[in-house]
Amino acid sequence: MKAPHPNQKRQRARIATVVLLVFMGLLAVAFFRAQVVRGTAWALQSDSNRLRVLTVPAPRGTIFDRYGEVISDNVPSYSVSLFPAPMDSIRATLEGLQPILELSDTRVEGLMEQARLDRRRPLLVQMDAPYEQVAALEELRADFPGVFLEMRPKRRYMAGPAMGHALGYVGEISREELALPTFVGYEQRMIIGKGGLEREYERDLQGGQGTRYVEVDAVGRIVGSFEGQAGTPASPGDDLNLHLDLALMEFIHEIFPDSLNGAVVVLNVEDGGVLGLYSAPSFDPNHFVGGIDRELWEGLNQDPSRPLVNRAVVGRYPPASTWKLATAAVALDLGVVEPGEQMPTSCTGSYQYGNVVRRCWNASGHGHLDLAGALAHSCNVYFYQLGLRVGLERLVDEGSRLGFGEECGIDLPSESRGIFPESLDFWMDRFGYRPYENEVLSLAIGQGPNDQTPLKMAQFYLAIGRDGSAPAPQLAQPREGGDPELAWSLDLEESSLEELREGLRQVTSAGGTGFLSSLEHWDFIGKTGTAQRGIEQRAADAWFVGLAGPWGENPEVAVAVVVEEGQSGSAAAAPIAAKAVDFHLRNRYGIPIDTIQTLGEHLRAGVPAPWARWTNEE
Repeated sequence: MKAPHPNQKRQRARIATVVLLVFMGLLAVAFFRAQVVRGTAWALQSDSNRLRVLTVPAPRGTIFDRYGEVISDNVPSYSVSLFPAPMDSIRATLEGLQPILELSDTRVEGLMEQARLDRRRPLLVQMDAPYEQVAALEELRADFPGVFLEMRPKRRYMAGPAMGHALGYVGEISREELALPTFVGYEQRMIIGKGGLEREYERDLQGGQGTRYVEVDAVGRIVGSFEGQAGTPASPGDDLNLHLDLALMEFIHEIFPDSLNGAVVVLNVEDGGVLGLYSAPSFDPNHFVGGIDRELWEGLNQDPSRPLVNRAVVGRYPPASTWKLATAAVALDLGVVEPGEQMPTSCTGSYQYGNVVRRCWNASGHGHLDLAGALAHSCNVYFYQLGLRVGLERLVDEGSRLGFGEECGIDLPSESRGIFPESLDFWMDRFGYRPYENEVLSLAIGQGPNDQTPLKMAQFYLAIGRDGSAPAPQLAQPREGGDPELAWSLDLEESSLEELREGLRQVTSAGGTGFLSSLEHWDFIGKTGTAQRGIEQRAADAWFVGLAGPWGENPEVAVAVVVEEGQSGSAAAAPIAAKAVDFHLRNRYGIPIDTIQTLGEHLRAGVPAPWARWTNEE
């Protein structure tokens, strides 16, 4: 075989060199592109493979009572979450977690739906995992590489059911809530206030979420925090200082009859601050933290006593005889009666107007009474005649002006408006007929188309205890100084206000309907009421609304109590009101708390009560 010519060898060598140089150049370009041009992108992808961004929940603001006692704060708890992964992997992990976390099939499907809606963020599986579950997951960490445990702040309510309705509760934000303008900027799985003060002051209490970065291994297990990327610390929510008295709320919860429903409202006369706001039956907001058990939730919603309803601000009841004070105030304001004036017809147990005969609660009658005496003895016959003097149209106009058809303006998410005719057209719009003048007979004694919340009646008596004006009741103390804004005014002379107070004082004096609820240290005055529910086949509701303060001084607290089916205001509602104000005022003035408080308790226990006023004489 003939050997290649040397020139051919050189040519082939040059071609091979060129090919090799081209190949080496392409390889260098590829290396340059990978290492330099796309270096940042590869670094980011590498970081995304080994780094995870976690949300750091912010602790909600602490809630304090008027004396600085903690009502609600935060404690550490553990949550269980899953890193983003393919849907089949998430389902397999959830099914593996089912027996450990006691997840129902419904809960698993709900979590799968959440994962489909947001595949970028970790999936929160359990918000408040018990210690036993956390310990089990730590032991099985290798079996669940995509699971991570995190310490989170957990809401705690010190008073439990004693403050359920006032504080509300917290829970995970829903899709419906995320669509509301109120929650612009919020994200899925955030914990928000669901009722009460937690909802009303959500923006203040919420705080700002933070972020932190963790490093994971090839199978998604957290191997430690990543210090190369700065996170954002969470900012705690603002604290909230209340007018509420924690000890008083717990005391009211203790003394309110377990078998009965109702409400208690206690207001500070000076500024309208809400000292007590209780509704029975109540609920424990701690049960909602971390997600309420489905069976418990269904039980609360299906309970015929409606424990989730705040009767103090939403419940409406015929005010009965407690509204006679409003009739008296309107009559004094219009000048149709003098304080010491008696009505032409004495009370013999009934009163006839045209063809209508109306009864007094006392079948034997009260005889001739002045205004204060009629309030003290709750004489219907006196107020029938007083209502006729005022006239239906004027009583409707004045009652509407006083706000009995309006809200009080309390700082809670929901409040019921009172039911009261805004004009004579009310009867035509509601019942389809024009009212006759005799409608005033019912309206004057707190019956007829007149339903009020306990809060509204407390606000009205608050005005009687002040100068005739009443501020809007507030649970939270103002962040800045200043006088509370007045809601309305009765426009009454001080002499007229004192006459009304004297009528209330006689109620709890000897011979009055509330005498057995009188107190040793305080001038406790008020009005009892027993409200029939019309065609409803149930016992009458019991009312007491009043004022209390040191003897010889201005009233300091207003109180309203309703006991559903309590049957007697003097027997069921007045003692609760008396014991509540006695407890609060004793604490305020440093007087030891006594288990025997009212005159009735002294008599039943056989304990002398030399302070009791056995006659109306000073």
